[in-house]
Amino acid sequence: MRILSEYILLGFLCSCATANTLAGELLQLDNGEVQVGIDRKKGGAITWLSSAAYPHNIINLADPGRLIQQSYYAGKSLDRTAAGQSKAWSPWPWNPIQGGGVGSWARASEFQLQDGTLFSETIPKLWDMPDEEASALMRQWTTFEPGSSNTVAVQCEFVSLRHANDPWGETRLSAQEVPACYFTRNFARFQSYLGHGKWRNESQSVGPPWGKTTPPLKAMACFEANGQQGVAVFSPTSAGLWNFGPHGRELSSKSASGPCVHIAPISRVRLASKSTYRYRYWLIVGDATDIATSLDTLWDKYSHERAELSQP
Repeated sequence: MRILSEYILLGFLCSCATANTLAGELLQLDNGEVQVGIDRKKGGAITWLSSAAYPHNIINLADPGRLIQQSYYAGKSLDRTAAGQSKAWSPWPWNPIQGGGVGSWARASEFQLQDGTLFSETIPKLWDMPDEEASALMRQWTTFEPGSSNTVAVQCEFVSLRHANDPWGETRLSAQEVPACYFTRNFARFQSYLGHGKWRNESQSVGPPWGKTTPPLKAMACFEANGQQGVAVFSPTSAGLWNFGPHGRELSSKSASGPCVHIAPISRVRLASKSTYRYRYWLIVGDATDIATSLDTLWDKYSHERAELSQP
């Protein structure tokens, strides 16, 4: 994996990009074909993704568990309802969320543009509690992939700062979402990419629970019902099954609607109480042909990339 200084330099080389700040909270990059944005009041997570061909926001923002964001799991599941844990999410493991917890948004402690790259640092919240900060840090670098105008590259860094004797207990192998993605409900046609312009249809009834599938090239897309526009996720550090599926039945194009669609590449990782985890993923927008072309290029360049995990 490229070191972070090199990664930020790649963002600088995308000199065609411009930055916009909307109301001081949503910071966007725009290269003329794609717009991508992060929101200070939503944990610095990715809350905007659109294109010249589809100028509306593709990302669902209905609650702090949606967005495109970092989400991690560790330790045993606990019943903490006596302390205010949501009954709908009990028992639940240690689950820091970039966007926030049930009913509360996280806020980025750092939030800025660095040489063509959107950067955020966040103290995440635990998903199962209304307003409890996690003993962790999340950092994120978002930029355009050099040479591919319809592709966004995202570097994630997670730092666990748990106490070794906290209630969640010892390290255990857990499924990590790398990343968790929620898009508007009108992008309801799921396909796994097979390479060289070929796709495999994926079918799943309304959930959760979500469906499971294994994209052979670690890339999956969801398209509009008419098949014209779509968004794909490429996560080369994922391993095995991905979660996916629709939620709700109304084919809404509104970002704040309850109905949505979900894609989450999964990697099984042991996160110790003190550990640092880094990985990258890519978002690609456009029609099936444009997305396929970009995915072929990404596969050739990054198929052997692996996550970094350091634990004292």
